[in-house]
Amino acid sequence: MRIKASGLKVRFCTNESQATRHKFVGFDISVNEVFSPAPAACKILKDSGLRPHLLVYDEVVTEFANVDKSNLNCVVVGDAADNFSYKNVNEAFRVLIGLEKPALISLGRGRYCKETDGLKLDVGVYMKALACPVSQYACDIEAEVVGKPAKMFFQSALADMDVEPHQAIMIGDDLVNDVGGAQQCRMKALQVRMGKYSQFPKLSKMNMSISNYTAENLQRQYRPSDEKHPTVKADGYVNNLAEAVDRILKHLGE
Repeated sequence: MRIKASGLKVRFCTNESQATRHKFVGFDISVNEVFSPAPAACKILKDSGLRPHLLVYDEVVTEFANVDKSNLNCVVVGDAADNFSYKNVNEAFRVLIGLEKPALISLGRGRYCKETDGLKLDVGVYMKALACPVSQYACDIEAEVVGKPAKMFFQSALADMDVEPHQAIMIGDDLVNDVGGAQQCRMKALQVRMGKYSQFPKLSKMNMSISNYTAENLQRQYRPSDEKHPTVKADGYVNNLAEAVDRILKHLGE
């Protein structure tokens, strides 16, 4: 990895809540370099004496193995995918509505995300669905978001690297959660015109890959409206991660 070879410190901040951090290990990435919401949520639960009802993806349940789940006094919601059935969401709602002081922890707040078969609703939609009824009919509740764009999430990664915000830069494809989240911590942020906000045409051949697209094609398929967001503006735009690395290393050598 060219970034590491240059002597720069790297941390991988993800809102992935359908897998443990070990999913990312490999490709010169260690588990300690990955910051994901579930481990951060476990620390909050233990520090606050919270005992969660879990509405999360099956594979992520193991992350909470050492958390007390008796006498429930909060709900943790993540990207539960097919576990977001009416029965399961309603069960989480019943836990919240039955608490004197309901507490809701959300592993991210994304509205939607992109997978291989297209866009899908993300955890933020279900977080709002759980929080709003409880707020209106019981008592005010605001979900505690763990993960991007929460300030604490970025600050924990900075502290782990022992660097100040002005010494770091975020690279991501999500304007609000990646770019906006980093900027509220006084970091600089580059937005990549790929991933979540790339709109590729359907491929006619299954073996075609993203490498078949030129930088011009990537830019043309990118949503230009993202660069006209009313409140969040990236400090720069790149067409792919390689270009981002090139720009950072060039700046380092100046």
